[in-house]
Amino acid sequence: MIRTNRRKLALTSAVLAVAAMTASSLPAQAASDPGLTSTTIKLGITVPLTGIASPGYNKIPGAMKAYFDYVNANGGVNGRKITLVIKDDQYIPTTAVAKANELILKDKVFALVGTLGTASTKAISASTQLAKRGIPSLFVNTGFSGFADKKAYPTTFSILPSYQMEAKIMGKFLKDKYADKKLALIYQDDDFGRDALAGFKQAGITFGTYIPYASGSQSLPATGAGWISKLKASGAEVTVLFGVSSASTAALANAYAAQFKTQWVLGSVGGDATTIAATNKAYVPLLFGAKGFSFAPAPTDATDEYIKLFQSIYATAQPTQTFDNNVVAGMSNAFVAVQALQAAGSSLTRAGLIKAIESKGASFANPFLTPLGYSATSHVGATGYWIGTYDQTGALKPDGGKYTVYTTDSGNGPVVESTYKRPAMPAKGLPN
Repeated sequence: MIRTNRRKLALTSAVLAVAAMTASSLPAQAASDPGLTSTTIKLGITVPLTGIASPGYNKIPGAMKAYFDYVNANGGVNGRKITLVIKDDQYIPTTAVAKANELILKDKVFALVGTLGTASTKAISASTQLAKRGIPSLFVNTGFSGFADKKAYPTTFSILPSYQMEAKIMGKFLKDKYADKKLALIYQDDDFGRDALAGFKQAGITFGTYIPYASGSQSLPATGAGWISKLKASGAEVTVLFGVSSASTAALANAYAAQFKTQWVLGSVGGDATTIAATNKAYVPLLFGAKGFSFAPAPTDATDEYIKLFQSIYATAQPTQTFDNNVVAGMSNAFVAVQALQAAGSSLTRAGLIKAIESKGASFANPFLTPLGYSATSHVGATGYWIGTYDQTGALKPDGGKYTVYTTDSGNGPVVESTYKRPAMPAKGLPN
């Protein structure tokens, strides 16, 4: 009996020793963050595919997916292929929260990417506890300056220049070009417009007439007639419209109907020809002569290496769709996201992704014509704009035939002409 027990004990010890040796020869398998496997990365976006804000913006996720699919077809990112889960939030903050929760809890995405709209992005951050859960919200499509504040939004990264930056640059432009003109401002009365008001104040710009309008208003066409009456009464020679493209449509159409002429200066959000055409294609020529602002190369610029690449990818993925600013925005989102994932390395984690953007993000290859502001203390994306004029097709062309970029910050820093040189595009636009 004793000999038998000893024999069993020896056999058990041998088995355990072999098991230990086998285990030590295998790589350590740490528990991974949600949305990751050894071969895949799952990302998620909420965006208005339907509803008042859907024209134009509904092209962003398709453009992102087209670039991700292109990367996947060429080996992926550090051996992993990207899946993008898309949810329709209708540009309604409560719906955006519900859809973001689906992405996080049901679809179990690794990170959010490209969330659109200030109110929706703020609601998602607060209601889903992104910071507490350590979930990255990459490259949000809103210029609200607050999202660049690392302390308030530690896992959220901006990609657009802030509306405050834009208003400061616009203020310099107004001083330089229209110093002796009567100025008026139409603006969206929410965080979007308040950022603009702060920027204009920092630039030392005072308008003779201020016309706020309610965010999400469904009655902009009728309201626009009242705007024009106020502008005519004030004798406004230059009118800045810092609002969405549906507001621009209402203003331009009613000004045309009333035969009222003013020099229009449109914010970057408000001059989208695709959105205006969705209301009425006949309105697009009304953009002709208006001034506009952008930080990415023009979608009509066939000389730009990123535009050429994006046009080629999109023509293959979406052959019936028009290539426009929304497509450039979506592909740019995806491009910078791929650079970030690549920089985070093969041992990918949410915390590692955030650290990679903070430590390396300022030097990421990207399509933009302005520097990126990412650092250990800043989640600022692009930092400037170039100024152009709309032609009769609704295309924004740089004044003087070349991009002259101005950069600034969301504080009291100066507006300066940039000498920034964009990093060269990686070979074939793939991760490097």
